[in-house]
Amino acid sequence: MSDAVHFISGYLSRRLSVAVFAVLAVVAIFASACNRGRAAAVAPTPEVRVATVEQHDVPVYSEWVATLDGYVNAQIRPQVSGYIIKQNYTEGSLVRKGQVLFEIDPRPFAAALDRAKGDLAQAQAQLGKSTLDVERDKPLAEAMAIAKSQLDNEVQAKLGAQAAVESSRAAVEQAELNLEWTKVTSLVDGIAGIAQVQIGNLVGSTSILTSVSQVEPIKAYFPITEREYVLVQKEGNEISSKHQIRFFGNSLELILTDGSVYAQKGKILLADRQVDANTGTIRIVAAFPNPGNILRPGQYGRVRVETNMKKAALLLPQSAVAQSQGSYQVAVVGSDHKVSMRTVKPGETVGTMWVIDDGLKPGEQVVVEGLQNLKEGTLVTPKPVHLSGEGN
Repeated sequence: MSDAVHFISGYLSRRLSVAVFAVLAVVAIFASACNRGRAAAVAPTPEVRVATVEQHDVPVYSEWVATLDGYVNAQIRPQVSGYIIKQNYTEGSLVRKGQVLFEIDPRPFAAALDRAKGDLAQAQAQLGKSTLDVERDKPLAEAMAIAKSQLDNEVQAKLGAQAAVESSRAAVEQAELNLEWTKVTSLVDGIAGIAQVQIGNLVGSTSILTSVSQVEPIKAYFPITEREYVLVQKEGNEISSKHQIRFFGNSLELILTDGSVYAQKGKILLADRQVDANTGTIRIVAAFPNPGNILRPGQYGRVRVETNMKKAALLLPQSAVAQSQGSYQVAVVGSDHKVSMRTVKPGETVGTMWVIDDGLKPGEQVVVEGLQNLKEGTLVTPKPVHLSGEGN
C-alpha cells in the first residue's frame, strides 16, 4: 500500500512541474511581446530639415549666351604690291593707330617717284616755253605782224602744257603715296593678331597681313527672342531718336566660362534692324569696359540682366521641390508634425531658390532635404534651417 501511495505522489509531482513550466513559458512569451510593442511605440520619429516659407521682393534675371568681339576689327591690307622685307610689331601685343606693322620693299616706288618728279620738271619746262611764246607773239599778232592763227596755236600749246604740269604733279603725289604705303600701319588702337605673311612674301591689295581689334571697350553679341523684345518694349522702355535700344540700362553682367562674374558692368548699344526669320530672334549688341584687355574676341559667356522685380515672392530652395511626371511637389510639415504632400506651381529661379507662384502660404514649414523618403501622414521631428539665397 505504501508503495502505491509513493508512486501516485511522484507521478502527481512530475505532472505539476510540467504544468508550472508551461505556464511560465507562456508568461515569458507574453512579456516579450509586450516589451516589443512598447519598444515599437516609443521608437523615435525621423528628423527632417525644414525651412519656413518667407516673402521677399526679389529681382528676376534673364540670361543669354553671348559672343565677344572687338569694338572695331580692322583687317590690315597693303595698298601696294611688293615683297615684305620687315615685320615691326610683336604678335598679340597692343599697337597704336599709325604704328608701322610691316614694310614692303620701297625701292621700286622710290624710283617711280623720281621718274614722276622728272616728268613734272619736263612738263613745267614746256609750260615755261609755251608761256614765253604767247607773251612774245601776242603784241605781234595785235600789230598784225604775224598770223593770228599762229598765236592761237601757241595759246593752245600753253594750255596743253599747263594740263601736262597738273597731270605730272598728280603723278608725283601718287608716287609719294605709293612710297608712303610701303610702310603698312595700324588703322586703330588695339591688339594685333598673328601675322598671315612672312618676310619675303609677295603681297598685293587683296592680301591680309594681320588683323587689329580694338578691345577697350569690347562688344558682346547675344540673341533675344522676339517675344522678349516685345515684352521689354511694352514695359515702358523706349528707343531713342538714334534707334539705340534703351532697355536694361547699364546693369548688364557678364558671366565668364569659369562661372565667375566679370567685374565691369555693361550696357546695351543697339538692336539689329530686323528679327531673324529662321530663329525668331533679334541680335543685341552690348559693350563692356575691358581695362587690361582681359577679354578677347571670340570668347563666350552669358549676359545676365535684371528684367523684373517680383513683389512679395514666396521662395524655396530648389532642393525642396520634387518633380514627377510634369508636376511639382513639396512636403509641408503641419503643426502636428505630420507630413502633407502638396502640389505647387514654381516660377522663376533666383540663384539657388525657386519662386513658388501657387500652392504655398507664408509661414508654412517645408522639408528641404530627404523629401524622397517621406509620404503622406509621416510623423517627423522638424529641425528648422535658415532660408537663405534670396537673390544672387
